[in-house]
Amino acid sequence: MSEPVSSTRQAQMFYVLAPEEIARMSRFGIPRHFIEGEQVLRTGKASPGIYLVLSGIIRITGRDAHGHNFPVVEHGPGAFSGELSQLSGKPSFVDGVAVGEVDAIEINAGGLHALLISEAALGEKIMRAMILRRVALIEAGAGGPVLIGAAASHDVARLRGFLNRNGIPHQLLDPASDADAQAFVERYAPEPGQLPLAVCPNGEVLRNPAENELARCIGMLDTDPADTVYDVAIVGAGPAGLAAAVYAGSEGLSVLVIDARAFGGQAGASARIENYFGFPTGISGQALTARGYTQAQKFGARMLIPMDARRLDCEPADRGEPMTLELGDGRTVRARTVVIASGARYRRPAECSNLMTMEGHGVWYWASPMEAKLCAGGEVVLVGGGNSAGQAAVFLSEHASKVWMLVRGPSLAASMSKYLIDRIAATTNIELLTRTEITHVSGSRESGVESVSWRSHGGETQQRLIHHVFLFLGADPSTEWLKDCPVAVDGRGFITTGHDAMLPLQTSVPGVFAIGDVRAGSVKRVGGAIGEGAAVVSQIHAYLQ
Repeated sequence: MSEPVSSTRQAQMFYVLAPEEIARMSRFGIPRHFIEGEQVLRTGKASPGIYLVLSGIIRITGRDAHGHNFPVVEHGPGAFSGELSQLSGKPSFVDGVAVGEVDAIEINAGGLHALLISEAALGEKIMRAMILRRVALIEAGAGGPVLIGAAASHDVARLRGFLNRNGIPHQLLDPASDADAQAFVERYAPEPGQLPLAVCPNGEVLRNPAENELARCIGMLDTDPADTVYDVAIVGAGPAGLAAAVYAGSEGLSVLVIDARAFGGQAGASARIENYFGFPTGISGQALTARGYTQAQKFGARMLIPMDARRLDCEPADRGEPMTLELGDGRTVRARTVVIASGARYRRPAECSNLMTMEGHGVWYWASPMEAKLCAGGEVVLVGGGNSAGQAAVFLSEHASKVWMLVRGPSLAASMSKYLIDRIAATTNIELLTRTEITHVSGSRESGVESVSWRSHGGETQQRLIHHVFLFLGADPSTEWLKDCPVAVDGRGFITTGHDAMLPLQTSVPGVFAIGDVRAGSVKRVGGAIGEGAAVVSQIHAYLQ
């Protein structure tokens, strides 16, 4: 909100309702009264909902990286507070205080979902305002965690990548140029291995946290009460899982979505999808799936990201009882049906020494603007010959001085779309090396990747001083968490469906469905995955009846 915005965008972001719209919106909440100076919203604390101001003013302020307040907006009569966090009862990214006596309507998450669905035209204005406010928060970095560490640090890149992929605003302070950050480091991180620090909105300080630790401190892993039974639990937040969440939520089913990394799956890592129906200029995987992620929450889907699904006990389904999912942190959730949309695990090269040690420290499985910035002006190695690899190579060529593209086969023709092959051929700083395999990545987790070696089919080896390696080798089905639920799989481990002709997406276990890349016979396309996500919902209805 520190950046200037157009008057049109400003008007949409802080839309003021007409009297008849206020009356319609008021039906979905309860009256609240705040006295002068009362705190209405607090950064890092869950808000009961959004507030429609009837009289008085709610003053909204943000916090910069040093904890100083800056003005955002003053909500007067007809205006309303809130952004996307309030769709799911997540903590606020801003502070709000009553100026004078304030009468307002408080609308909780349930009321907000009902409003957005029942009042389509009004809901569109509210939804647009909430999205624009989140975008402005991300641009300003306000309200989220503050990372303290060197911008070039691989662990800073890891945490910023996680926050970016999940649409969480955040800020970075580099102790090399910021005196306050230096003082913070001296106090909280005397050992280099404790960097970066993450200062959460609630004041908690984490030392070089894992992604799930950071997620927990910013409220991403808050859940419903333990006795909640969902109509459907969806494991996987890629295009298939998100589509199922959107359609199931819009048809009144209670939905929980679980994903170990971030929404978007492998599609979320695609720099640009140019053949997705309806987007003639292309769209990035993250932009496409972010729309689905927000849309699913609009219809009430609960998100639990990042969280592993460790085990599925599907035996209770035989008795018509809810199944139990064990989560990575030891909690359990129950659901009447389970949709397996867990996609696949990133595949590693068959013979490349020191690779796993360097993952997250110069070895990447996606190519977002964050990684592109890290390798700007330098050479990179990209391994893979599929469409995702081609999209990433073209994207990285706009930032790196040279992209070495290694492919084990004799050409790209068997695995890549013609338009991408032509694009690569026309890009002068991409050098395609066929019949070539990566063999070694040198370096340490402290230094990052220092050099990369590869070998041609004829045995010729080459080593170059390159600091970033991108792997796009496809993936294997992610089904290890199903070892205690006997769903049938094919010879390659993909889950088979169609054992009941009436429910073609149901697995061999009644009430358990499989969609997207994890399903045997799926077309492994974003459009196909979304189609299966839509189709499975009618079959869930049929099962639940």
